[in-house]
Amino acid sequence: MKLYFSPGACSLSPHIVLFASGLPFDTEKVNLKVQPHLTEGGVDFSTINPRGYVPALQLDNGELLAEGVAIVQYLADQVPAKQLAPANGTLERYRLQEWLNYISTEVHKGFSPLFYPNSDELKQQAWDKLTRRLGLAEQQLAKTPYLLGERFSVADAYLFTCLNWAQFVQRSLGDFPALIDFQKRVAALPFVQQALKAEGLLE
Repeated sequence: MKLYFSPGACSLSPHIVLFASGLPFDTEKVNLKVQPHLTEGGVDFSTINPRGYVPALQLDNGELLAEGVAIVQYLADQVPAKQLAPANGTLERYRLQEWLNYISTEVHKGFSPLFYPNSDELKQQAWDKLTRRLGLAEQQLAKTPYLLGERFSVADAYLFTCLNWAQFVQRSLGDFPALIDFQKRVAALPFVQQALKAEGLLE
């Protein structure tokens, strides 16, 4: 398998899951700062993934799987013994998908306006809305170490990735002590350290 990624982007989530899975994989960096987006090999990324954005996972059979929430569940299902996701068909699996969709639509997308050259007023409005959304995760993580309870899951990889962006948009998570503790807890996991180092985010 090969993961197409950009350092620190949402592709960090499946990168973490790949290291957690123990599955063999390669990576190729995509430069999102140029148009068209180019892979390290100089290929127009849109010819690989028509969506034009990371992550994308090229499977061993040559097929391409896109969208982070699909990729992380696919990876988890390849190694059920690792318990990175509850079994398909269980209520717990739907709880996982509930969190993945919440992170994708409310947290991930909530950060987007903060990266664009919007006015300070619009950015503050976006941050105010995002902090209301973060309250749900704060409540859960004040009760359990991870979103689904006592075990790390692919949803935690995704939330960790998004929360990591706060530092890049000069925003503080100081009002969310449980989220701060969660970030520290996840960052200390060996496979997360591996992913951060692989992306140049940790020395």
